[in-house]
Amino acid sequence: MRDFQEQKKFEDTRRGFLKKASLGFGSIALSSLLGPTESFANDLLMAKTPPLVNANGGALGGTHFPAKAKRIIYLFQSGGPSQIETFDYKPALEKWHGQEIPDSVRGMQRNSGMVTSQSTFPLVKSIFDFKQYGESGAWVSELFPHTAGVVDELCIIKSMYTEAINHEPAVMFMQTGSQLSGRPSIGSWLSYGLGSDNKDLPNFVVMLSKGGGAQPLSSAAWGNGFLASHHQGVQFRSGKDPVLYLNNPHGVHEHDRRRALDHISELNNQQYDIWKDPEIQSKINQYEMAYRMQSSVPDAVDTSDEPDHIYELYGEDARIPGTYAANCLQARRLAEKDVKFIQLYHMGWDQHGGLPNGIKRQALGTDQATAGLITDLKQRGLLEDTLVVWGGEFGRTSFSQGRLTADNYGRDHHPGCFTMWMAGAGVKAGMVYGETDDFSYNVAQNGVHVHDFQATLLHLLGVDHEKLTFKHQGRRYRLTDVHGHVVKDILA
Repeated sequence: MRDFQEQKKFEDTRRGFLKKASLGFGSIALSSLLGPTESFANDLLMAKTPPLVNANGGALGGTHFPAKAKRIIYLFQSGGPSQIETFDYKPALEKWHGQEIPDSVRGMQRNSGMVTSQSTFPLVKSIFDFKQYGESGAWVSELFPHTAGVVDELCIIKSMYTEAINHEPAVMFMQTGSQLSGRPSIGSWLSYGLGSDNKDLPNFVVMLSKGGGAQPLSSAAWGNGFLASHHQGVQFRSGKDPVLYLNNPHGVHEHDRRRALDHISELNNQQYDIWKDPEIQSKINQYEMAYRMQSSVPDAVDTSDEPDHIYELYGEDARIPGTYAANCLQARRLAEKDVKFIQLYHMGWDQHGGLPNGIKRQALGTDQATAGLITDLKQRGLLEDTLVVWGGEFGRTSFSQGRLTADNYGRDHHPGCFTMWMAGAGVKAGMVYGETDDFSYNVAQNGVHVHDFQATLLHLLGVDHEKLTFKHQGRRYRLTDVHGHVVKDILA
């Protein structure tokens, strides 16, 4: 009898626990259906920090403090350009060329799995010459004569470092603040927080240049993550249809499209009143943006009215749609139309072997257009409120990957130090910031972590990186996670 009573008591306890637990699970499911509760919490969080200047429909309602930059053009050199062949001149490597990298230099830094079978790690000097340019006296490789001509406009950061060792996580880290896919990209955060300066074009435009290389690039790098889907990057392609499915189907008149959208919007609003799903509002926004883009995009991407001297400034490749040069020219046109975040991806900087020929080809395809963009922005007065960024996801090792010969070598991935530069709104021109050791293997002075870089970008746009947050699955997220400091030394 006692055993039966104890068993019944146990069953009652278990039923009670499961009943309460099921209510808890139900409340979790209900909260996931009532998504706007999370958005409402975010609105309240944003409201705690009153903006100082104009509002453009973003969640912040404006900026936290006056912005130095209105927009960013980010020239992402995917694959990891070698700092030793570009901007980080290391004469000490000439003395050490061919000798084993000292253990004291190599330390405990990670290398990729592609050098695990190597038994020796000989240091290798750059095969290219360096000279000092401009009033700043910055060292620039012979590979970049056009960039050398605008070096006094640049703020070169030689002490960048990251944690990621392979391409996909490293690109994700630079673009989203996390090595794992699924977080919002920089452009998406800015679209969410600051809204739009041009209602007829996307806040965030992405262009991929053709002919760069075969290194894969995931669209998650410009994804919206857990933010509403209308904040994701809109990819502009080369050719007659820069945005897929934008034009009306054959036989569909503009007035018919407008009437159809009005009816669809009415139905979507009815669904939103019932379910309160913010993604329904995103769909409405996307439909309306697509409709406005039918007239705005052709004008923005049509470069046929550009004079010959502009094509000569960017290089003859600017006449070929989809090239890096054409995309740089396109970026300037989008900047003129107040697109907030313009992202160019150029692939092919991944030289594990055959580096001299490979990086020479990459520089030839990008150098003139990059410098042309800086010059063009400046002559139009746009560099004053446009921030231009150049760089990749990590650097390259100072030791050779594979066989070292008199005229050929390769370099492995290297997260320990690499070079990026900024130019334009809010940064000191003609500045070289940070230092690496004699081997360009470790940061020696003024290290700039990826999160520091991201915090500085947001700061230049008037955003406090610690206050641009979004509550998702019970946690407040931000671009810089729980890290990051603004690099105040480079601010103008």
